[in-house]
Formats: sequence, structure tokens, C-alpha cells
Amino acid sequence: MSLLLQVDESLKPFNSFGVDVRASLYAEARSDDDVHEALQCSQQHNLPLLVIGGGSNLLLTKDVPALVLRMATRGIRVVEDDGQRVVVEAEAGEVWHAFVLWTLEQGLSGLENLSLIPGTVGAAPVQNIGAYGVEIKDVFAGLTALDRQSGAIRDFTLAECDFGYRDSVFKQQPGRWVILRVRFALSRAASLHLEYGPVRQRLSEQGIEQPTATDVSRAISSIRSEKLPDPTVLGNAGSFFKNPLVSAALAAELKLAHPGMIGYPQADGRVKLAAGWLIEAAGWKGFREADAGVHRLQSLVLVNYGSATGLQLLALARRIQEDIEQRFAVQLEMEPNLY
Repeated sequence: MSLLLQVDESLKPFNSFGVDVRASLYAEARSDDDVHEALQCSQQHNLPLLVIGGGSNLLLTKDVPALVLRMATRGIRVVEDDGQRVVVEAEAGEVWHAFVLWTLEQGLSGLENLSLIPGTVGAAPVQNIGAYGVEIKDVFAGLTALDRQSGAIRDFTLAECDFGYRDSVFKQQPGRWVILRVRFALSRAASLHLEYGPVRQRLSEQGIEQPTATDVSRAISSIRSEKLPDPTVLGNAGSFFKNPLVSAALAAELKLAHPGMIGYPQADGRVKLAAGWLIEAAGWKGFREADAGVHRLQSLVLVNYGSATGLQLLALARRIQEDIEQRFAVQLEMEPNLY
């Protein structure tokens, strides 16, 4: 047995909110064999298995009566290269931003807009993470996952992942799949996405008129650092709410009542509203109650000022949801997984 089990382990170091709860059992997977062994151990101890990555999209509201398995596998490799299109495979435990930087160092573009997003490679497809006009699905080339129901290992294509806005088959079937490694289709010739948010403006301010993928990554990292608190300094899980999709009719009605409201028309006729704008307009920006609060610079981010519990943070999130629904008839959906 190579899997090292820790009993009654604090999960505070393993979730970006810094919530101090305990796991009945804790282990780290550094190979596929470790994942199989963890499945067997959870069955032997009659405990559920909770698989986590960087803990950056997780709100823990209680002690966890489970075997918590943190994916700590490492490895990056090129699996296809035709001189232009390059498919890179990374193990699930690789730190996401470090992996993005590695691809840029190899002269590969495609992931630069996803710079400085917290978490691990294996967690990225679950939420179909996205930023500044790019989502995982746009650069996805496949992944390998373990079916916890059968123990079989399966490869997934783009279509089979059923990616949507912050959604995937892995999120739709919670607890079934353990993502082992992910493949990305990248390019040696940069096709940059600069139109979303202040990216182009930031590059112009830096005097960069013909940016490289690395320039874009640095600009986005700079923007994110200014907007979002560092979870190692102030506990948070990044954007806590999804940007809501509403009907064009409701969006028009809200725009009439609130001319400053931000909305983005979608291909299906709906409009994606900026959840941060709604929360700020409702007066929640900078709100604090005990150690649970809304960040003073970014209303989309809930923060733990030190000793907030998961239940306190959840209660604050629900108060915000209720207020936004009453004010705007819009339902906000939480992004982090709750436990």
C-alpha cells in the first residue's frame, strides 16, 4: 500500500477560503494507482470519497466525513506536434497557472487568456473555466478520467464533455468521474483574443501595439491581481457567482430602469448580465459581517477575513441571492461546490 492516510486531518491548507474543517481521512494521489487505491480504501472504511484539486472552487460548511483525496499528480508532455498545432497533455495535479506559463515558455498560444486562474489542471474542465473571452472548450483536445462506478478508465472527446457556461458532464454527474489528465490543442502561431474586458487597453497603456501571447498573459495577470485578492493573503474562491443569463425582454426592462447595467447579448437570444454589477448596485460591495464579507474592490468575490466559517460565508451568499432576486428578478447561481 503506497497511499498514506492521515486521520482527522485539517483541510484549512487545502481550500482557498481557508475554512478550518476536518476530514475523517485525507490522502494525496501521485499516480493512477493511488486513485484506484483510494477508491478501495473508501469502500473498506465505508466512507465516501471526495476528490479535490487546489480547493479554489470549494466552500466547506462542515467537517467532512469522507476520505478526501487531493490530486497531486505531476507531469506535462507533448503528445502531438505537426509543426503548427501542438497537443499538450498535463496531469490533473499540475497547478493551472504554472502550466499556462510552461506552454508560453514553449512558444505555444491558446491559454494566455486563462492566466492566473487558481486551481489545478484536473479541475479546469469541470467548471469549463473561462476568462476574457476564452473557455476551456475552445482549446480542449480530450481528457482521461476514471469512472468511480466501474473502475474503468475512459477517454473523453469535446462533444462527450458537454461543455456549457461554467458547466460540463463532470459537474452534471458529481462524484462519478475522477479526471486524471487533460489534453489541450495549442498553436505555434498566436491568434490572440483581445476584445473582452480591458485587455487591449492595458496593452496600449504598456506601449504594446503588437502583443505576443506572453504579453497578453502578463497583462491579464496584472488586471486579475488588481481586481482579485490573493487567497494566500485573504481567503476567497474568486468569482463566487455566475453571470446570470436572462431573457432579452427582462434585460431590456432592467436596462430601462438601470441605464448603467452591463449585459452581453448571446447567440441564443438571451443576455448575460454582469453579476458583479448587480451586487454592487444593490450596495453589497465592501459589506462585512464578522469575518465574512464582500471584497471592497470586487463585488463578485466573497472573502474570509480570518475566522469565518463556511456556514457564515454561505449565509452571506444566500442573503445576496435573495436581495438580487427581489431587486432585479434575477437569480444568481453560486460557482463554488458546496460541501
